[in-house]
Amino acid sequence: MRIGLQVPDFTWPGGPARLGADLAAIARAADAAGFDKLAVMDHFFQIDVVGPPEHDMLEAYTTLGFVAAHTERVKLLTLVTGAIYRHPGILAKTISTLDVLSGGRAWLGIGAAWNEEESVGLGIPFPPVGERFERLEETLQICLKMWSDDESPYEGRHYRLARPLNVPQNLTRPHPPIMIGGNGEKKTLRLVARYAQACNLFPGPDLGRKLDVLRAHCEAEGRDYDEITKTAYYSFDVGDGGKNVSKIITDLQRLAEAGIQEVIGGCVNVHTIEPLEIIGSQVIPEVAGL
Repeated sequence: MRIGLQVPDFTWPGGPARLGADLAAIARAADAAGFDKLAVMDHFFQIDVVGPPEHDMLEAYTTLGFVAAHTERVKLLTLVTGAIYRHPGILAKTISTLDVLSGGRAWLGIGAAWNEEESVGLGIPFPPVGERFERLEETLQICLKMWSDDESPYEGRHYRLARPLNVPQNLTRPHPPIMIGGNGEKKTLRLVARYAQACNLFPGPDLGRKLDVLRAHCEAEGRDYDEITKTAYYSFDVGDGGKNVSKIITDLQRLAEAGIQEVIGGCVNVHTIEPLEIIGSQVIPEVAGL
């Protein structure tokens, strides 16, 4: 099992004046500790399960570019981009830019978007859920087209690109891996089977059923289920001095038995660095063989 770090909150004791230095230290520590991925949320306001909307929130792709400059091996992604937040052609170009400048470490994490509050607040059109999923699928098609050197026009219901040129092309070939986040059985998991290299699920009691649904969608799409990396969100709290390490390892063993190959999530008190070092020394080696 692999472990990825998400940084969902930037409201740290040092405040905005130290935010850059603190984030750089976190990125370097995660890279050195052996985390496989480093992710940030693609939100403009903080979400209510983490804190009030007024908490510090950085724009995702500027942040990932900054993180790329302070790391050498960790893979970089959002968990996950809202498809309606950026024009698909610009999103494809953004991921390619991150991939080139990071030496081939970019992933596209993407979903249909859900946070109407921040969309309305910033003037971003927020269509009904059915249209958001249509736009998500067209975005996936456009990204794959731009990453394939196919410059022929794209004509979709919502997007039209006369010349989807993408130069420089990604270093990662055939393209940066795509992770689709969400538990929706009818639409989200169908899109995973059709387009993605990874899914991101929540580790609830219905996890097994979600994976069974994904398997069925793969059969319908003629896709090898085993080609798709199954990831789940997991919040890390190592406790004082690492007192919760045994519980974390037990939790990850159970997730591995359920079919999860990687967990990605936030870490309590990440700004102190010590939790990352504990995970790197006591958790990552223990679960590597799961």
